[in-house]
Parts: sequence; structure tokens; C-alpha cells
Amino acid sequence: MPDEWIGFNTCDRQKYWWRAGFLTLILAGVLVAMSLTTHGSGKWWWFGGLGAFSVVAVLNMIDLIYGQALLTATGLQFRTFVSRRVVPWSEVARIEERHRTTRSGTWCSLRVVRARGRSLTIPGTLTNRFMDAELERKHAAIQARWSREIGG
Repeated sequence: MPDEWIGFNTCDRQKYWWRAGFLTLILAGVLVAMSLTTHGSGKWWWFGGLGAFSVVAVLNMIDLIYGQALLTATGLQFRTFVSRRVVPWSEVARIEERHRTTRSGTWCSLRVVRARGRSLTIPGTLTNRFMDAELERKHAAIQARWSREIGG
């Protein structure tokens, strides 16, 4: 069976790029405002702390946008902007859908629950659409491949 990629489609990737750009503009505006209004010698750590947070937030969003998972005969290969990880099918206990409710709505993603160790979010599966058909398709593809490879 050929390997299959799980990740964002072009439309979703573009939507997340717009969100990343909007967040970057907001954080840059706050940093400029702070640099113009913070004159005390002990206040530099506020500016530095927010600057470091901004860099981490933007890099996290880029990592989220480009993250993908490759379904192979040996397991799941997670590929993100900053890391690579392989989870063999033998370590997978189940694939579950995770729901998180925030101020901006309910976000869903898929997670690999391992038999030993912590569970991992599958890159390219985040969505905030209710009853997302694309997320269900990804979940079914991963579940089917896992069942096929472990012989279940």
C-alpha cells in the first residue's frame, strides 16, 4: 500500500497564514508601542519578554502550518518545520479526537495515544470547524492504516 500524507490543504494553509500574519502585526504593534512608552531602566525586561514570546508564538504558528504526517508501513512519521519524529504502529494504543474550547471557539485535532509515553498531536489535523469532513477523512485514513498494519 502506498504511503499517504496527512496535512492541511491549500485553502486551510492559506487561512492559517492570514491568521499568523494578523497575530504578527498585532504583536509587532504592541512591541512598538511598548518601546515608545517604556522609558524606565528596569522596564526593558517587559519588552524583552514580550519580544521573546512573540518570536515563539510566530514560530509555533509556522510549525503548525507546515506540519504533516506520513502514514507508512512501519508507522507514523511526523514532519514539522523544526522536528521529525517516528511513531511505530506497535506503540500506538489508539487514535483519538481532542476537543479544546477557547474564547475563539472549539478546536479539534487528532492525537496518537501511545501504549507507553505521552500522547502526541498529529500535525496537519487542527480545525475549528464543527463536524469537519476533512478531519473525519483524516481520522478514518489513519485508523484504517493502523488497523491494517497491526492486523486488527
